[in-house]
Amino acid sequence: MKRNRFLALCVTLLVLATAGSALACTVTAIGKKATSDGSIMTSHTCDGWYDNRIQVIKGQSFPDGAMTPVYKEICHGTRPNLPLKKVGEIPQAKKTLTYFHVGYPFMNEKQVMIGEYTWSGRDELLCEENAWMMIEQLEVYALQRASTAREAIQIMGAIAEKYGYADGGEALTVADKNEVWLFEIAGPGPLWKQGDKKPGAVWAAVRVPDDSFFVGANRSRITEVNPKDKDNCMASSNVFTFAQEQGWWKPGEKFVFHKVYNPEPYGSPFYAQRREWRMLARVVPSMKLDAYKDELPLFVKPEKKLSVREVQALYRDHLEGTPFDLTQGLAAGPFGNPNRFATPGGVRPEDRKKLDWERAISMFRCSYSFVSQSRSWLPDPVGGVLWFGEDAPDTTVYVPFYCGNTSVPKSFAEGKRAEFDPNSAFWAFQFVNNWAMLRWDAMMKDITAAQKTYEDEAFRNQASTEKKAADLFKKNPAEAVKFLTDYSNAHATKVVEGWWKLGWTLVGKYHDGYITEPSGKQTSPGYPTEWLKKVGFGETMLQPKK
Repeated sequence: MKRNRFLALCVTLLVLATAGSALACTVTAIGKKATSDGSIMTSHTCDGWYDNRIQVIKGQSFPDGAMTPVYKEICHGTRPNLPLKKVGEIPQAKKTLTYFHVGYPFMNEKQVMIGEYTWSGRDELLCEENAWMMIEQLEVYALQRASTAREAIQIMGAIAEKYGYADGGEALTVADKNEVWLFEIAGPGPLWKQGDKKPGAVWAAVRVPDDSFFVGANRSRITEVNPKDKDNCMASSNVFTFAQEQGWWKPGEKFVFHKVYNPEPYGSPFYAQRREWRMLARVVPSMKLDAYKDELPLFVKPEKKLSVREVQALYRDHLEGTPFDLTQGLAAGPFGNPNRFATPGGVRPEDRKKLDWERAISMFRCSYSFVSQSRSWLPDPVGGVLWFGEDAPDTTVYVPFYCGNTSVPKSFAEGKRAEFDPNSAFWAFQFVNNWAMLRWDAMMKDITAAQKTYEDEAFRNQASTEKKAADLFKKNPAEAVKFLTDYSNAHATKVVEGWWKLGWTLVGKYHDGYITEPSGKQTSPGYPTEWLKKVGFGETMLQPKK
């Protein structure tokens, strides 16, 4: 017992030490009656050092008795110090679907899309030694085997129950061309072992209403669980009994999933709730939600139907215009920089050890983000499109990749992260984002203008491109797939080349505190007057009073 308490303490300290990178994603799910074009949408920011490279893994057929490996550390594919770890094998499906592999795999050929965020949960849920499954491995199996969101959830739940879920708590939004679900899962605790009759995971899933919007940010969000309502809920057989055995819930009490399995989310309220509040406040401003309230609505009806571009705009937010605006105050520096670097506990003031900076939706350390569309009225290769952005949402350009794509450009499929790589799309956007921090207020004008140019072009061409592809599909599906692949790859390549050019333009234009024009004209905007007053400008020049 003492050993278990010691292990729990170690786990807690580890979670707190790594929370800045591990607990760091924001996800939305939007029903078809809440979007401007009737598509099902989900989205995800992958905030931290995760594998940003997209691999198109083609579907295959396998003989009876074939096995497939189980890995840990899939999401860290670009980190040399965190290599893949094979922990076992499970039976392979007879036939797999083509899917798109990335840190957290996100799309397959049937328009199934997945977003992810970590919620950690109670320390007692961890089963790292004996359980095999991590969330990204479950995503692989789901995308390889499932044609619908419901099927994906059932597959992940069954595999996790049989082979054990190793982590504390994770959430996925799982979308297809007809509906979207929220799936949350946690481990069975350290005593579970392979072969146990008891389930190796506890999980629940709820359907997002067709007219609703959901946002989740690093805390469990599921409220009531009713497995009898099969149209709108799914759950593991132990969702109630496990909580009862652990002493977290008693029959007769109201069962609220997130209160039972994630009662103390990391960094409440500034870390998770603030992002949820901000998105909800923008989507349903008339609700006038309290920024400090712990319990926020699980689902809301947007005051206006949302487009892809409007969802992308939500992800570029830094709490502007609110009391928590990260572009304001001394911490933003003289030029309104919204980025706040990690602040270890050891350097925080003694009376603020448990506090932190406000947390923007758009994070400088984001590996990638996306907004996806699944559309029932188009053939699968055309109907599923994922708008993908490397690096931080505020300085990225979202480019479309279709679920019928047979490849992505080499710059999106390859590249190093532990060192600067000019052949990587990621580094084009990382370079621009980092240079922008030197003079955020001025450079963001150039960046957003370029961003708008490329994204305007993609959205302007979307309808005609998809119509041509859909018409081609009726006559020659293979030709339609080739057309879409060529189109999206050419556009993405054009954007990356343009972003490198933009980066070097910014280097020439903004350096040494000057703004330099191609004509040679040079100006020095200096610093904002109010900022100069606050930092004591000129005080050392004054003679001391006698």
